[in-house]
Amino acid sequence: MHVTLIAGARPNFMKVAPIIKAIQRAKKNGHDIHYRIVHTGQHYDKNMSETFFEELDIPMPDVNLGCGGGTQAEQTAAIMMAFEKDLIAHPTNLVLVVGDVTSTLACSVVAKKLNTKVTHIEAGIRSWDLSMPEEINRMVTDSLADYFFTTSEVANRNLLRQGAIIENEQTKDKDILPEDKYAAERVLQKIYYVGNVMIDTLLANRARFRKPEIWDTLNLQKGSYIVMTMHRPANVDEETHLKAIMEQIILNVHDMPIIFPIHPRTAKIFYNLWGDETQLASLFPNLHIVEPLGYLEFNYLVERSKAVVTDSGGITEETTVMGVPCITLRDNTERPETCTIGTNELIGTNPLAIKPALDILFAGEWKKGAIPPLWDGHAAERIVDALCKIFDC
Repeated sequence: MHVTLIAGARPNFMKVAPIIKAIQRAKKNGHDIHYRIVHTGQHYDKNMSETFFEELDIPMPDVNLGCGGGTQAEQTAAIMMAFEKDLIAHPTNLVLVVGDVTSTLACSVVAKKLNTKVTHIEAGIRSWDLSMPEEINRMVTDSLADYFFTTSEVANRNLLRQGAIIENEQTKDKDILPEDKYAAERVLQKIYYVGNVMIDTLLANRARFRKPEIWDTLNLQKGSYIVMTMHRPANVDEETHLKAIMEQIILNVHDMPIIFPIHPRTAKIFYNLWGDETQLASLFPNLHIVEPLGYLEFNYLVERSKAVVTDSGGITEETTVMGVPCITLRDNTERPETCTIGTNELIGTNPLAIKPALDILFAGEWKKGAIPPLWDGHAAERIVDALCKIFDC
């Protein structure tokens, strides 16, 4: 069996790393399974992609398609054209895509048009917000995939509903419900509830987390600082809104240092609003902006922080497992289990919601949270075991 693994952006590398290692173990145990890594080049900054292969101790890609930059449409088109040529030159039994980035959507479309099976890791998660490009990527990928590997029961239910809706359209029977037996069974045969590969990577590397330079520079101590990330258009594209968010955070952390590894996209808007680092330092002495950090350094900071303020999805999963309070500046989430079970709270994008959340945090009243089922470090093993059974290898 031959598997082509697609990676294009920072979150992808954390998800394919444990799958690669599980394939390597399966091969050593006598399974006839081989893999090829295709890097689409969606993230082309060294700190946003290349360092992850080094840090997570996984082989460098067999090919880098070099499709970074451009608009959503331009990048999607570039990846599709490049991957089509690559897949024709290197046929495979299965194209394995992860997450919800542009590369996931583009490579799924190409594979299906070349009559190649597709499996989607992290299938079925939904924010139900079509203003998010990622949500469109998820929905299209799941409509094409042959096999679904999921992180939660919520994701399973979303896929079953999708199956019922497809069946409803085919039969024109408006009375078919999401629980319709035939539709549900048809999709259920393709669903594998395996857990979270992001957590596989987290647990495998937790003992290897390493101090970033800023730890000693600022003499940071455990529980004495806030980590912040911000990149979503709803938070950073409109300068007045971004200004209000930053002021609410800075004013309500009791002068505690805020460590802000800044996304390249956010940096352009940020510096246009407040000027260079010198001006920022005089305005906000407790705000410390750093370049994007590698996986091991970033999670060293997160694990020891008092809390994380973010608009990311993946970070909410990691904070849940590490037991770190997480405040998410979004109106919706595709990872509801981080709120219902974990340490995450969704507070929306209204800057006025920030102070009440921070007040709860500093009062010591943040919820403890727990770890969702199957987030145990063995999701990749379950994925590869299932693939070996499906393809009889």
